Amino acid sequence: MTVLSDFVKLLVPAALVLYGMYLTVKLLLQREADRHQNEVKQRYSDTVVPIRLQAYERMVLFLERISPNHLLLRLGNSADTALDLHQTLLREIRDEYSHNLSQQVYMSQQAWDQVQNAMNDVTTLINQASGDVHADAPAIELSKRIFERIVQRDRLPTAEALRTVKDEIQTMFM
Repeated sequence: MTVLSDFVKLLVPAALVLYGMYLTVKLLLQREADRHQNEVKQRYSDTVVPIRLQAYERMVLFLERISPNHLLLRLGNSADTALDLHQTLLREIRDEYSHNLSQQVYMSQQAWDQVQNAMNDVTTLINQASGDVHADAPAIELSKRIFERIVQRDRLPTAEALRTVKDEIQTMFM
């Protein structure tokens, strides 16, 4: 019996020491894992966040560049006929879109859908206005029709997408 009681007297303190060591090692490993996770998050923030912010900036620039007001100011004098201006405007929109297509990787699906809808709205607006004028008419006639359609709508076709992109930037980065 004394052997058993001596054995228990040795076993209980040894078990307590062993359990204490287990808790200490577990705590140290948890702290190391947390530190490593924080380093990974920091590296992510240092590399990916600026790229994502740049993607949003490029989308804002894209939306501003395809806005009918800016398109017509930039390209209005580059064509003689309504047909030439129509083709020039649509080509410019396609080129801008192609140039910024890869930015969708960094955006939410909702924001990207809004950007595509805005582009489609601008294209539709230009096509509809083009249908109002004869192909050989002066380019200024097409410009006037586009502006008239914007006034009828009482909003720019890119306004909603711009608001969505800006809201997403505010939500994610501020």
